[in-house]
Amino acid sequence: MNIEERRAFVAAHRTAVFGYPRAEHGPSMSILYYAMDGEDILIGTMAERHKAKAVRRDPRISLCVLDEQWPPSYLVLYCTATIEDDLEATVDLGMRVMAIMAGEEMPTSRRAAVERMVRDEDRVVIRLKPYMTFESPPRHVYKPDDVETLTHPAGATLPWTQP
Repeated sequence: MNIEERRAFVAAHRTAVFGYPRAEHGPSMSILYYAMDGEDILIGTMAERHKAKAVRRDPRISLCVLDEQWPPSYLVLYCTATIEDDLEATVDLGMRVMAIMAGEEMPTSRRAAVERMVRDEDRVVIRLKPYMTFESPPRHVYKPDDVETLTHPAGATLPWTQP
């Protein structure tokens, strides 16, 4: 994939694995929904969840955007993350993510309920600014004879934006 194809892949999908270094043990990963804001990626979480704490400790995170079709493909983004706690922006993101989850537009009549949830759960927005991507083209065996011609390239790293 070239840079434009990678950006289109991220814009066209909705689920990802959020990876971050933990203070102890190995890296942590969490599956989540995301929304785009221009070139940035927005994720909602509770302020006291480990994702938010990790971003405050170290803003370098990885996001593995998943293709939901079989055979699975993915694109890894390396990002710098910040925490935003603006109530209206967090409610806006909640409405967008719930629409993604529901597969249909979230009616404005549900906004008050989303705002209550945001307040009750002390939710924040994690803003991801990608700077680098990594992709490994998918390879799949559909039948036993495919093993004879199966290849696996090393993959490629490209910046998120044009140099």
